[in-house]
Amino acid sequence: MTELGESKPNVIVIGAGIVGLSTALSLQMRGQRTLVIDREGFAAGASRGNAGAFAFSDIIPLASPGVFRHAPAWLMDPGGPLTIPPAYAFKILPWLLRFSRASRPSEMTRGVAAQSALMNHSKKTLLDFLRDAGLGNMLRREGNLQVYESDREFEASLPHWQARENQLIPFRHIEGVDAIAEVQPGLSSRFTRATFSPEWYSVDDPLDYTLNVAEKFQDRGGKFAIAEATSVTADHETASIRCADGRVLVADKVVICAGAWSRPLARSLGDRIPLETERGYNTTLPPDALDLRMQITFGGHGFVVTRLSSGIRVGGAVELGGLDLPANMRRAEILLNKAKDFLPGLRIGDGVQWMGFRPSLPDSLPVIGMARGTNRVIYGFGHGHLGLTQSAGTASLITELALGEPASIDLTPFRADRF
Repeated sequence: MTELGESKPNVIVIGAGIVGLSTALSLQMRGQRTLVIDREGFAAGASRGNAGAFAFSDIIPLASPGVFRHAPAWLMDPGGPLTIPPAYAFKILPWLLRFSRASRPSEMTRGVAAQSALMNHSKKTLLDFLRDAGLGNMLRREGNLQVYESDREFEASLPHWQARENQLIPFRHIEGVDAIAEVQPGLSSRFTRATFSPEWYSVDDPLDYTLNVAEKFQDRGGKFAIAEATSVTADHETASIRCADGRVLVADKVVICAGAWSRPLARSLGDRIPLETERGYNTTLPPDALDLRMQITFGGHGFVVTRLSSGIRVGGAVELGGLDLPANMRRAEILLNKAKDFLPGLRIGDGVQWMGFRPSLPDSLPVIGMARGTNRVIYGFGHGHLGLTQSAGTASLITELALGEPASIDLTPFRADRF
């Protein structure tokens, strides 16, 4: 842990995941003395065990028309893409009602437009961020293969692909088992259709990438401390963070990028933001478990298989279960067994299981912008499955806000008070 010293930082960033660290490094590269604090350490949450993808084509919100038609079947299936533990069902109800409203066609149209703008900005920003940070060698451009078990499942996806085409996102459909095998061998013959997205990038390993961003930040003079923020206040000149151990940290500005733990900090500033957690599960197998050429998405089952430098990662699905319930690692086992069924050559021994919390808002858009009634506190959280994807873009937008510059995109859809 770095000693804080006596000098007041220009900015304190709460949260040492990939969004917080990217923001800290971006601020530092613009001349800001920056301190990062976190309750545990670097990459302690979702940044440690995610799928490692820059999923720039993933502009369709989870809340979309028709999702509730599938929800009963998903909830009845122990291995389905969505589950809600009975102990959490009542508590999640207000979030689900907001999710239902966000699923209306008009709301989805607005959500796709906002998500597309943020994705385009994040993609444009990422390459400059990697170059300036000296991390370009960690980027992979292998693409993503979305696979379908029937013509019916494929045809149901076409409106979403049309929405992507409207946003000039490149892709190509593939028909037939043999044609799919030319792109990615080893898939079960049950998958007769697929779609390849070439601009779906990835990193060698999300943990290594996040730790490298942290190292660059510290090498350039950035400071880090273990501290659990419990509340934030602001006046006309400064912002202050009260910590669980009694410390009070003061800076010109504070940025809240605490992921799933951001909601109580926002509430201390008067913003009641319906942030929930999608608990994601995965298993990381040895690197030789499968000859994998690109990330594969099994959309009908809600999980992906990814090749990382640390191994083959099988994970995904959504469990709306909050922060406190015990992990149900049976979810990881079910996904792994499905992957074995879908990829018969996959060797599933010697895997390491993991569960993490994805910070999720009902409309699938993050909160990026100023806190209520002050320009001293800036929010950047709630990215759901897309924290890594949108990390560089969010960092650049927060940096613009912190420096009083016009934002590169319209931030109205991402305002904290939209709820």
